[in-house]
Amino acid sequence: MVVDNFAGGGGASEGIEQALGRPVDLAINHDVTAIAVHTANHPGSEHAVADVWDIDPEQAVHGMPVGLAWFSPDCRHHSKAKGGRPVSKSVRVLAWVMSRWAAKAKFRAGVLENVEEFLDWGPLVKGADGKCRPDPARKGQTFRGFVRALNRHGYQVDWRILRACDYGAPTIRKRLFLIARRDGLPIVWPKPTHGDPESLAVKRGLLKPWRQAAECIDWSVPCPSIFDRKKPLAAATLDRIASGVMRFVVQADDPFIAPVQPSTQDQSSKVAAFVAKHYTGVIGDDLRKPLPTITATDHNGLVTVSLTPAAQVSGKKPALVAAFLAPYYSTGSGETGRDLHKPLPTVTTTDRFQLVTVTIDGESYAITDIGTRMFQPHELAKAQGFPDRYQFAEIDGKPLAKRHQVRLIGNSVCPPLARAIVEANFTHERRFMATAERAAA
Repeated sequence: MVVDNFAGGGGASEGIEQALGRPVDLAINHDVTAIAVHTANHPGSEHAVADVWDIDPEQAVHGMPVGLAWFSPDCRHHSKAKGGRPVSKSVRVLAWVMSRWAAKAKFRAGVLENVEEFLDWGPLVKGADGKCRPDPARKGQTFRGFVRALNRHGYQVDWRILRACDYGAPTIRKRLFLIARRDGLPIVWPKPTHGDPESLAVKRGLLKPWRQAAECIDWSVPCPSIFDRKKPLAAATLDRIASGVMRFVVQADDPFIAPVQPSTQDQSSKVAAFVAKHYTGVIGDDLRKPLPTITATDHNGLVTVSLTPAAQVSGKKPALVAAFLAPYYSTGSGETGRDLHKPLPTVTTTDRFQLVTVTIDGESYAITDIGTRMFQPHELAKAQGFPDRYQFAEIDGKPLAKRHQVRLIGNSVCPPLARAIVEANFTHERRFMATAERAAA
């Protein structure tokens, strides 16, 4: 049997199914919405809506031997994104479910996926506020005990930190993977299939180049102007957008140009674009790189910059853009964003402020508008490595709210990574099944 604990919307199950050529036998999750999505995409699996602690491994597998068990326990209370905030002991101990299955179901091979900070898993200590936080003096102590527990059950254990972009997913998502085996076969780590386009391995054809965030963009989705909004964007958001426009368009040697025209009537115009990251301290990135890590929080955005040949420019928008970007032409202004309901900053008579221009292939273009929107769930799912056929938007004929889609996608295992790990460690299984199928035929 193949069992997916903490199955969520099915990222690990999708990768496992691609690797083995058959569905997982049992998917477990306490979240009704997650199981509904999993069921829609993996109808051949048995599903259990339950807390993992309420599942008895021996009863769940009906006495059948378990070849592979996958575990992706909640990572939030291990992640550095938690900062110095209190953490939950009941969430941090979820990984012990793997040890329980090792003792009772004795799976031949098990895989655990979590954030890299899982290596620091240790006891908690109460602070002056009476709330629990990781004890820095005992960092990694619980993790080492967890590994020893698996060893006592007869497992050899190894772990590595892998990036999804190295295995064909267009996101840089980096996660810790721990593999435990008790069948005498070696633990095998998959070799990367993709790499940095500037690396020698890619240039020599040994690896494919990383897939780009641009592949995931649905250019048919409108990107509304920041200047036409009824409710202005937050000052910090405007600040990041302006900084990104300066970095990725105005000052870029080679800005990314979207593969669409803004109008079928104006073929001479272009649209530059970049990824916006809507949280403090991060501006964004070039769309020719893999998408930054997708999380359960909706913070990945797209910024589009409308470009019109400078000689054709007219109207008020270029002046709005110039005033919006003016502070970024000189450092030290101290300005951190602007309210679009207030009067614009002074627009000087200097050409560079009246008309913000970008040179592309020797031709001068003026920035005539700036738009932004959040990434849509189907774009995020593609970046995470889900196939286009995967269903998130509609379950059992009913639409699934965007927030639920984003949460399930952000919490998912990247299918290409799960596939690579399972293929590397179960190559012999695929060969055996292929031989059996040929014999039966």
